[in-house]
Amino acid sequence: MTSKNNVNTSINLYDQAEKLIPGKTQLISRRASGHAYPISPIYAKHAKGSKFTDVDGNEYIDWVNAVTAVILGHSDDVVDNAVKDQIDKGSIYTLNSPLEIELAELLNEEIPSSEMVRYTKGGGDACTVAVRIARGVTGKDKIIFSGYHGWHDWYQAANYGADPVTGEFPFAGIEPIGVPQALAGTVFPFAEGDIATLTKHLEENKGEVAAIMMEPMRSMLPPDGYLEKVQKLAKENGAILIFDEVSCGWRMSIGGAQKYLGITPDMSVFAKCMSNGYPMGCVVGSREVMQDADKMFISSSYWSDNIGLAASITTINELKNRNSESKFKEIGDKLTNALNGAIESSGISAKTHGIHTRPTISFTLPDPSIGPKVNTLFIQEMSKRGIYGTTAFCATLSHTDEDIELTARAAEESFRVVLKGLEGSLDELIETEIKKEPFRRIVS
Repeated sequence: MTSKNNVNTSINLYDQAEKLIPGKTQLISRRASGHAYPISPIYAKHAKGSKFTDVDGNEYIDWVNAVTAVILGHSDDVVDNAVKDQIDKGSIYTLNSPLEIELAELLNEEIPSSEMVRYTKGGGDACTVAVRIARGVTGKDKIIFSGYHGWHDWYQAANYGADPVTGEFPFAGIEPIGVPQALAGTVFPFAEGDIATLTKHLEENKGEVAAIMMEPMRSMLPPDGYLEKVQKLAKENGAILIFDEVSCGWRMSIGGAQKYLGITPDMSVFAKCMSNGYPMGCVVGSREVMQDADKMFISSSYWSDNIGLAASITTINELKNRNSESKFKEIGDKLTNALNGAIESSGISAKTHGIHTRPTISFTLPDPSIGPKVNTLFIQEMSKRGIYGTTAFCATLSHTDEDIELTARAAEESFRVVLKGLEGSLDELIETEIKKEPFRRIVS
């Protein structure tokens, strides 16, 4: 396998970024502290299919895929050619584009909750539009949520309260700096499966809750009957149920997790891989909920630019043409089996769990507090062997049997290093900063 890669150019660029960009990156999940700094690459110059090449010329099999935004594979020829054709016709018009209607009809065909559609350029914007519509339709202000829903004020105001499980900030390490204090007490979190806390919030804010926004799932299926209970409580309290499918949409089912799980919310938010990496997002919902949005000021020049529309239409059609649902099941099962084989061969105490679109490795540890060190060492060793990821693996349709074989081989070697550290000293083997989680999620 690949030996330790030289990432000096990445490190030098990151040092430059510190002087020019607050936070060094535009996305918290791309900060080097979230991987194995300074061994993991930080900057890329090329990506194709299941791989990318960093600025130092090292090639990696990519299991992060732009935080799930790439679904067909990097630089997919069909999508890119559709975008190139549209560029020649105009990337944005003075007038509206018929592509707006074509995409809306396609979304209505595939997504159970979709009868009317509004577009955005990303998931955070889409969540904020959904909240605006819910508040406008209900005439209420308060939002109860479970999961991660972006950077906007309405949501980050939750950090003026406390996480229902830990009692700390809901978003660990992120203080609500710059968020109006007047928004304190307008948004309340509850953990996945915690119907008691959700009920408590509804009772304490009776008649004031506009919406319950939630990620219906991430890497694990939700508890049996859980979503149905949330839906029932929302209806009983006159609150709009919104599914945030920015991360869980498309891979399990082209119609989203809601289609796979058989439960239809009032509204839904999609983004990321609906356009295979081109900026695009949408809010969809029932006609009853969505139609009054025409009275609200929800407007932006680039929300319906032709590039995002063309990329989305092509991506969704390609997912259908390539039998994506069965293909992702096949890739996920092969990867899970290969990782389990690597675990068994190495002799480490660990397991692979989660849905087939996001197999996740969990180590069985004598002391849970060493978890960050163990995960860091694993990521470090995988990076040395040309595998970029975390302990979770998110495939694209371009991942091959060879990619899976190489990943499993690297994992087995990395497991052996971790096992050596557990039997001796982890600190002696860790050559990087300890991986930091960018924020705490309250849905698995």
